[in-house]
Order: sequence, then C-alpha cells, then structure tokens
Amino acid sequence: MFLYETHLHTSPVSRCASASVADTVACYKNLGYAGIFITNHFIDGNISVDRSLSYEERIRFYFSDYEEGVAVGKKLGIDVFPGVEMTYGGTDFLVYGPDMDWYLAHPETESMQKSKLLPMLREAGALVIQAHPFREAGYIDHIRLFPRCVDGVEIHNANRTPFENEMAEHYADSYGLLHFAGSDNHSADRQKHLAGMMGEETITSVGDFIEKVKNGQMKPFVSDDGKVEMIGG
Repeated sequence: MFLYETHLHTSPVSRCASASVADTVACYKNLGYAGIFITNHFIDGNISVDRSLSYEERIRFYFSDYEEGVAVGKKLGIDVFPGVEMTYGGTDFLVYGPDMDWYLAHPETESMQKSKLLPMLREAGALVIQAHPFREAGYIDHIRLFPRCVDGVEIHNANRTPFENEMAEHYADSYGLLHFAGSDNHSADRQKHLAGMMGEETITSVGDFIEKVKNGQMKPFVSDDGKVEMIGG
C-alpha cells in the first residue's frame, strides 16, 4: 500500500509550524511515504505574511513552501502536492485541487463567506474536507458544521482526542460524507502519531488523488511506531 500525508504544516508559511520544508519532506521520505500534501494555513488563517502586501504577493508567498517542497521531493524521490487549509473562526477546511494560478485568478475568494466559497470550490473541481470538526480549544467560540458544503470529514486527526475523532466519524456517517484522515503535523519527525490516506496505486496528480478518494480507492489510516492500520470501515 502507498501512504500519503494529507494534512501538514511547514515553516515559514504556517506561523505555528516548527519544522522546515526540507526537514518535513525528508521525514516522510524516511518513513517510506509515497507522497505528501503541504496544507499550510491559508491567507485567511495563521500565516506568517505581512497583511499589507497585495493579494497576489500573499498568494505567491503562500505557495512558496509548496514550491520548495516539490524541489526537495524531486531530489529525494517523494511526491509533493499542494493543498490549502482555510479557516473560519477556528472551523477549518482542507481543500485539494485549485493551484496557485486558480487562486491568483479569483481574488474574490478572500472576502467570500465560507458557505458560498466552499460550494464554488467544489464546482471548480476541488475536494473539500472539514478538518477536525469537533476540535475544542479556548480560541474556538463554538463548533460549526458544514455538511452541505463539503465532500468529506477528517474522521481521524492525529492531534485530536479519541472523543473528538469519534464524533467526527459519527458526523460523517450521519450525513453520508467521505471518510478522511490526516496528521495535522507541524513538527516533522517530532510528530509520533500519524494519519493519512493510503491506496494500492500511487497517485499521479491532485486530480488523480481526488478521483481515487471519491471512488473509494484511498482509505484512511493511522500509524504508530511504523505500524499502519486502516480505519473508518
């Protein structure tokens, strides 16, 4: 089976990340993964960017970690793909599909309500996953669910509690949403509990990944001490 990390953050783009792009890519190569998605906090979230810069400058900065990751990945022999983690008051969404050119061409997305933006992204071919939907933290005022605006749910986030993940799986099952998993890794090899998506074939592009996830060819997994276990039925 081929393993893919679907949810991770790197420095310097994500303000909360403590691991560099190079260290992160090398970490997953050493773990035997086939590929990773760099899903840093988008320009609406915890991103280390000067807010006074133009929209284009901020978007180009956002994708700079991904571009570095691709270059490192080619040297090491591991695929690196782009992703986005959008936020709305602590309610987060993983978005796969649109690339930098798409975002550059759609500056209106910055000011759109998520209830309108997420359907627009899906219409453009994106895969939209609600990340850790039952996360509880002091900075989160309340839990919000967007079952009509997403394709799937992160039923296992490696940095959330068993209860939060169990509630996420119940949410996904109740609405017939896709099961998804990711590590939410901010620290490369210092993250010991991992999660992601795995399949019997490698993925060749983000579009191929989206198709395989929707067709059930990619399954969520967890990994501890190198032991990989499929989850979510």
